[in-house]
Amino acid sequence: MKKVLIAMSGGVDSSAAALLLQKEGYDCAGAMMRLYVPGMDLQKESGRVLSGADAVTDAERDAAAAAAALGIPFSIYDMRGDFFRWVIQDFIDVYKAGDTPNPCITCNRTMKFGAFLDMARRMGYDKIATGHYARVSCENGRYTLYKADDPAKDQSYVLWSLGQEQLSSLLLPLGSRNKEEARAAARAGALGTADKKESQDICFVPDGDYAGFIERTLGISFPEGDFVDEQGRVLGRHRGIIRYTVGQRRGLGISAGEPLYVLSKDAKKNQIVLGPEKGLFSGGLSAVRANWTCGQAPASPLRVQARIRYNQKAFPATVVRAGEDAFCLAFDAPQRAVSPGQSVVLYAGARVLGGGIIAAAQPTG
Repeated sequence: MKKVLIAMSGGVDSSAAALLLQKEGYDCAGAMMRLYVPGMDLQKESGRVLSGADAVTDAERDAAAAAAALGIPFSIYDMRGDFFRWVIQDFIDVYKAGDTPNPCITCNRTMKFGAFLDMARRMGYDKIATGHYARVSCENGRYTLYKADDPAKDQSYVLWSLGQEQLSSLLLPLGSRNKEEARAAARAGALGTADKKESQDICFVPDGDYAGFIERTLGISFPEGDFVDEQGRVLGRHRGIIRYTVGQRRGLGISAGEPLYVLSKDAKKNQIVLGPEKGLFSGGLSAVRANWTCGQAPASPLRVQARIRYNQKAFPATVVRAGEDAFCLAFDAPQRAVSPGQSVVLYAGARVLGGGIIAAAQPTG
């Protein structure tokens, strides 16, 4: 019987995943990583293994209760130090550079499918499992990541950084199910998480004030600077470059004859470029830190479907490699608000080819 360690979050999805795997006959245990707790030391040394009795947050208590209801062992891995170094620090650095980070993707790469997988292996588990809505299949000895069967819940976008090592160790029991099926399974198993609401916030910024979190963490305030138009003319003053994102319209405090949007940010000059909405459209992008889920880069050029944000319908494009870990993407039709720091994910139908971090948008035409 294969031993599986389920990454439990205290929500319905990971609880349902544990229940389903247990029913399939796996030898299951649950564990939750303690990544961030308000008021606790952010840089605590990682690696302590705690029990459910040591739970200090509602999520930890809910995960422990779900594991107890299933009759499976449960542990809490205190990984705050690693989370700060690999996720929070990256989040801060990307914002400081003028880009827009996606910390959930960084967390998946470094924590859930990095530190958590390493911990599971050291403790003798054959596989790990999560409640993500996506699918993994082994074909001709290679592991392939696919979209979930339910397009409304598909989370393949946030898993593009996984490679063969991670995919070969991963079980995703919700990939062929929808959300209501997951809730129904949890209700049938009398799990207290069955009707728990989903959280849409970044775990370490629950109030959504990213700029405030960064300034409190660093103990500094980001200086005001100039709003400028595309010709460099000063339009007004901004309240700190980390407080704005590409595509933003509201909260600029600028009066003009037409609506203005954030087109780009220049951290070195501490300037934010504003312009009409048409200036948000790009004909392509360049990406770095590329990952190919199959373990090797595809032939180039290659026709793909691409997504540049989580809740977006994939659009047709052509990818051309630009070195070992970079590529350029040419869109068939201009796309709005390409944001450096975010992820671009490439698909062939339902199959996830890989992706990268957007480095720059390319002009139309």
